[in-house]
Amino acid sequence: MSKLDAFSEILQKDASASGLTWLRLGGPIEYLARPRSEEELLALLQACAQEGLEVRVLGDGSSLLVADEGVKGVVVQLSEPAFCKISVEAPYVVAGAGVKLGVLATTTATAGLAGIEGLIGVPGVLGGAAATNASTSDVSLGQWVESARVATYDGRVRELSADEIVFGYRSSSLENAIVLSIRFRLEPEPAQELFRRLQKIWIIREQARPKPLSGEGFARMFKNPRGERAAEFIADVDMTKASVGGARLCDANPNLVTTAPNATSEDVRNLVLMLQKKTRAQLGVDLESELTVWP
Repeated sequence: MSKLDAFSEILQKDASASGLTWLRLGGPIEYLARPRSEEELLALLQACAQEGLEVRVLGDGSSLLVADEGVKGVVVQLSEPAFCKISVEAPYVVAGAGVKLGVLATTTATAGLAGIEGLIGVPGVLGGAAATNASTSDVSLGQWVESARVATYDGRVRELSADEIVFGYRSSSLENAIVLSIRFRLEPEPAQELFRRLQKIWIIREQARPKPLSGEGFARMFKNPRGERAAEFIADVDMTKASVGGARLCDANPNLVTTAPNATSEDVRNLVLMLQKKTRAQLGVDLESELTVWP
């Protein structure tokens, strides 16, 4: 008898990855779990540790590439209401891992608290955004973090102060744990001004976002090198029309890959590798993939 039998109400066997990622690709996930409470999550993690099952965390799938053969083990998605709460006690905001960045940006701006509104239009949920230190040219999430509540993969809870967290460019030490919630300290500012700024940023990003056809997917491929844009390097090596199988570069932004219904995950992998090889050979530039690849 498996210890996972006790979690049958929250486990889905052989869940399709293609329905959970923006790329619309990938084979079956052996076990997909959506725990309903922190206590249930911790118990599940302890059971997985005892069974020797690998655990991965899924956010909104905006930068995830799952292999065509799928992934073994347990994938946890913190999308239930217990993980999607926001509380505001100015200048502090506490938000759960499942909160979408757009919702967090709108909530804080409406509350007259500045700092996160610049992330409006950036895809993802807070857990993944904190782990990868989501950022734009103007703001990074980590600069506003006061503390984090995380779970270890063996089912223990830790409270980490900002001094205990290392934030880097599109990375952080939180990648080694499962983010449960983040506490921010933000700056008071008139809500009307904040909301006006938020709306302007959102409009610009929404206009730049690709509009895939029915059945198509898309995702951003590479991190922008500091002070540079990956899309410009791709253009410099005359690869803006590059494609592999059902994966091709977006006309509006060559740092976005779009996937046709016949595309495979291997197509995307090979397209990324081809672009990396070309820019390295011709420009001496090593483009770092922004895609998380399972397994």
